[in-house]
Parts: sequence; C-alpha cells; structure tokens
Amino acid sequence: MKILMLVIAIGVIWVNSTPAQTRAIAEKIRRLEQRQVDYLLSGDVEAMERNWSPDYTVNNPFLHVVNAHHGPIHDRTLTYSSFKRDIERILVHNRTVFVMGSETVVPKDQSPDAGKTINRRFTDVWMYERGNWLLVARQASVVCSK
Repeated sequence: MKILMLVIAIGVIWVNSTPAQTRAIAEKIRRLEQRQVDYLLSGDVEAMERNWSPDYTVNNPFLHVVNAHHGPIHDRTLTYSSFKRDIERILVHNRTVFVMGSETVVPKDQSPDAGKTINRRFTDVWMYERGNWLLVARQASVVCSK
C-alpha cells in the first residue's frame, strides 16, 4: 500500500509540474535541439540517433513522411553547410514537449538544392521515455518566397 501511495504521489508531482520544473525541462530541450544541429553539421548521425525514438517520424520538406532511421539525414544524402534554428516557442505538457520556430539552412554536396539558402518553419515533438528525452516526430516546411 505504501508503494502504491508513493507511485501515485510521484505521478501527481510529475503531472503538476511547477513553473521552475517547466523552465528546466524547456532549457534541457533547448540544449538537446542545439546538439541535434551541432551533430548534423558535423556529420555525426550516430550521436543524433541517440536522441531519436525508434519510431521517430519526419514529415520532411520534400513532401515525404519517413521514419528518420531510414530518411535522408540517416542515409547522409542530405547534408548541410549551414543550419540556423530559431526556437520561438517551447510548450511543455507533462512528458511531451513541442518545439516550434524557423530554420535557415544551406544544403551542400549532392543534397537537393545544394548551395541555396532555404527558409523553413518547423515543429519538433519530444517525449520523455525510459529516462530520456527523445524526438518522436518532426514536421518541416519550406517557406515560399513572395
């Protein structure tokens, strides 16, 4: 009975996060987002994958929905010489975090649109699973020029 009460108490504390806990989670996610960019620019896909859920799914700017473990980043057919992410909002909802903002990227080498500056809008979804924050979904869309 005492164990059940402890489990319930921990659950209530987790669900009812304080503003300080919410800020701490948001800062953790902000750091993880920047690490993803750093790993991407350095070509360290294996390091990126450590923060990917097994079913991490991307609705990419090429109009395809793919499991990231089989997508162009993983296959290294999409690489970047520049990748700047501007996080505009982080929403913390218990064990799920939504990150939204804009990106300015320049693909390189044999990537589609190599050398062009591309502006995009993005949403990343993180979930706390098995003691880690993992990316579970991403959507990115190219912003059309006027």
